[in-house]
Amino acid sequence: MINLLTNTIDRSNQAIASLVSWLTAFMVFTMFTIVVLRYGFNIGSIAVQESITYMHGLVFMLAIAHTLKVDGHVRVDILYQRWGVKGQAVVNLLGSLFLLLPVCAFIIIISWEYVTASWSFFEGSREAGGIDAVFLLKSLIPLMGLLLFLQGMSEALKSFCTLMSNDNGR
Repeated sequence: MINLLTNTIDRSNQAIASLVSWLTAFMVFTMFTIVVLRYGFNIGSIAVQESITYMHGLVFMLAIAHTLKVDGHVRVDILYQRWGVKGQAVVNLLGSLFLLLPVCAFIIIISWEYVTASWSFFEGSREAGGIDAVFLLKSLIPLMGLLLFLQGMSEALKSFCTLMSNDNGR
């Protein structure tokens, strides 16, 4: 049952990350186009410029859980590498339970009113000709918290299973 849950969470975050990863290439192409049009032809578009911010937000906010899954985040712990599998599992379990999960819950709770207020009047760009979907961009905040919370649960469960296994590998 635990394996099914962790695999489902892992696969979901992998699929989301794979989907938004294509935005990075499109973001580079869009930025190149903006520069060529602005400096080559003196043509500009606020909406196209703002689209870079939207794509950037999508990539980082939706792929952050995948980064946790593949252990791509920054570790400042100099002892972690020297510890065996079980020692690393203890650190990962405690870090998830006492740091990651509470912070994710806090992000979800604290951002909820901020996002609902934005949705209440369908907040749009402050710039004339901008993208009128700031409320959607702000919705990424609790969604990021939820995805990261779920991935944190998956990592905690995997660490717990490692600690409960009979393998005493270092």
